[in-house]
Amino acid sequence: MKIERHSQIIRLINQYDIETQEELAEKLHESGFQVTQATVSRDIRELKLTKMAQNGGRSKYAVLQNVDQEMSQKYVNVLRASFQSMDLAQNILVIKTVSGMAMAAAAALDEMNFHEVVGCIAGDNTIMCAVRSADESLLLMEKIRKMLNQDKA
Repeated sequence: MKIERHSQIIRLINQYDIETQEELAEKLHESGFQVTQATVSRDIRELKLTKMAQNGGRSKYAVLQNVDQEMSQKYVNVLRASFQSMDLAQNILVIKTVSGMAMAAAAALDEMNFHEVVGCIAGDNTIMCAVRSADESLLLMEKIRKMLNQDKA
């Protein structure tokens, strides 16, 4: 239900100039979604919506995709610059980094919000990623490999 509601919110803010949470809640009600103001507020935060100024002093909600894409690329760059190797110990993915870079790389991994990762612990040059299962550890390892090799200059 949440995914459908988030999709509808994006459709609505692209279609209408929605200025307030109340207007958004009203449009969602018209679309068949029963929501409270608190739910709308949480959805706005989760979708990272922002208000953009319009002519006439009004504003409207918008998705800042370019900012998210730029930030995502910065996280990939941090991981790529610090990465040395990785290995599995059942459901723990151990990533070796350049000395002194593990904390930055772990923070980047956390910000990437991989579903498989429960959390990361970093030392000086080692990150331990707790992964939900051994099977998901293999999937995560492959995702990271592909991400690090993609557009490598």
